[in-house]
Amino acid sequence: MSTSSNKAKRLLDLFARMKSFDEVLEDIVIDQQKPQAEQKVPEPLSWTKESQQKRLTFLREQTGMDLGILSGKTAMPDPDVFQGNIENYIGLTQVPTGVIGPLHILGTEARGDFYVPLATTEGALVASYHRGAKATRLSGGIVSVCLTEGVQRSPLFKFESLHQVGKFMQWVLTQMDAFHQQVNSKSRYAKLEDMRLNMEGNQVVLVFEYSTGDAAGQNMVTLCTEAICTYIIENSPVKPECWFIESNYSGDKKATTLSFTSVRGKKVTAEAVVTRKVVKEVLGTTPEDIARYWQSSSVTAVQSGGIGIQGHFANGLTALFMATGQDVACVSEAYVGITRMEVNKKGDLYVSVTLPSLTVGTVGGGTGLPSQQECLQLIGCAGLGTARKFAEICGATVLAGELSIAAAIANGNFSKAHRLFGRKK
Repeated sequence: MSTSSNKAKRLLDLFARMKSFDEVLEDIVIDQQKPQAEQKVPEPLSWTKESQQKRLTFLREQTGMDLGILSGKTAMPDPDVFQGNIENYIGLTQVPTGVIGPLHILGTEARGDFYVPLATTEGALVASYHRGAKATRLSGGIVSVCLTEGVQRSPLFKFESLHQVGKFMQWVLTQMDAFHQQVNSKSRYAKLEDMRLNMEGNQVVLVFEYSTGDAAGQNMVTLCTEAICTYIIENSPVKPECWFIESNYSGDKKATTLSFTSVRGKKVTAEAVVTRKVVKEVLGTTPEDIARYWQSSSVTAVQSGGIGIQGHFANGLTALFMATGQDVACVSEAYVGITRMEVNKKGDLYVSVTLPSLTVGTVGGGTGLPSQQECLQLIGCAGLGTARKFAEICGATVLAGELSIAAAIANGNFSKAHRLFGRKK
């Protein structure tokens, strides 16, 4: 997971703005001393109308939000609100939405307690993530950091010969100023950060990498890249036989090993130290048993040929993406990542997750739809200036889920949990 020198400099600037590590540790100690009982979600394992109302009342008291759309109190708007999000509109597919938390996060942007909405039809999922949130909060919280970001579009140009490819590449490398002008003419938010070249025979792929502000940015970078390609066709001294706006190299909506050599969307890493006492009392096992299971499962993950080593990133990310209006298909790339669990010198459990391909945004796409906007507001991530915060919440949520599923398998309760919560009574 190496990074370029320019990205490394931006990362160092980010850390310079953070609190010192000692201050972060001090925050964790303070949080460990906070009382927990008054912030428990009421009756989390009850499905009655009365229990739903108690949870809604609790969230209204904690957040100051009415939650009228999620609760069904507020009617949905006219169909024209969905223009740009759906074609041949006929109605809504309703997915039940639960909440986990408080998930306590110590990040560069996300700091404090968060009640995270998860939309899913998989019984036991919300309960599992909720348990992970409880265990990490009782141990001081999760440190989550959005490290770097970039969205790629990778057009392909095909020529008659290697000789023509060489002349084309030589010219392209002199055109970055013109490319920046083309991008600026198409978007106020997109910035062309870098261009890489990938040559194969008589064709070459240009990998344009952008920052896209608070938007996930797939459409944004497509329009900007189209403008660059139009400029190239009109001005290149060597004309390609053909070209395509996307070569299938960028990793858009697919799992690729490029995730570990670059970044796709936002790269987030998160960590937590869960005390031995909490592991025993909340998770019902020991740090040694969890670490032993994770070591064994990592070996078998390698044998299976999986990209990355993790338990179920896709579960939490899909549920969070659906609740908050993300492009759910991006889970196909966002689930690529690494989880690590080990016993530290104090005998507690160290857990970390790294997600190098988290394509998310807090403006544009489905984020402005009524219930999705309400879910973003619930975690303080609606609108401009909140995308990195949302990415850090994603990382912390994933960590809570990894911890809980590993504990359930380590202590033999994985099947029991699904019998209790994943079946109709």
